[in-house]
Amino acid sequence: MHRRLRPLLLAAALLMLAACASAPQRSQPGSTTAMAANDVLFRAISLVGTPYRWGGNTPASGFDCSGLVDYVYRTEARVDLPRTSREMSRLPDPRLDRAQLAPGDLVFFQTDGNGVSHVGIYVGKDRFVHAPDTGGTVRLDALDNPYWSRHFLYGKRVLR
Repeated sequence: MHRRLRPLLLAAALLMLAACASAPQRSQPGSTTAMAANDVLFRAISLVGTPYRWGGNTPASGFDCSGLVDYVYRTEARVDLPRTSREMSRLPDPRLDRAQLAPGDLVFFQTDGNGVSHVGIYVGKDRFVHAPDTGGTVRLDALDNPYWSRHFLYGKRVLR
C-alpha cells in the first residue's frame, strides 16, 4: 500500500510546488515609474560636466538644455519628447508648482522674456540638472538660487 501511495504523494507535492512557483507576481503600483525616475536621475547626474553645445543631444557632441532632457528620457525611460524646451512645455501633462515637484519631473524656465526658453530635470531637494549656457557644462543647480527661482515657471510630470 505504501509503495502505491508514495508516487501519488510525490506527484501531488510536485504539483503544489509548481503551482506556487508559477503564481504571477504582482507589481507594486508605481514601481515601474519609480524605477524609470531613478534611471533618469542617475543618468542625468552622470552627465554633469558634459560640455554645453547649442543643438547638441549626445554625450559625445555635448548638450543644450532640451537635448540633455530628450537624451536622458529617451535612453533611460524610453520616452520620446519633443526636441525644444518650448515644445516640451506644450505637452498635455498638468502644470506643477514647486511644492508638487517629484524626482524625474521636467522643470521649465523663462530666461529670455519670451515664454519657455529653458528646461531641466528635477532631482529632488529643490535641485535640478540642466545644460545652462554656452561655455558651460551640464550641472546641478538649486531652484532656490535667486536667478532660477525668479525665472521658474512650472514643472511637468511625464513619467507615469
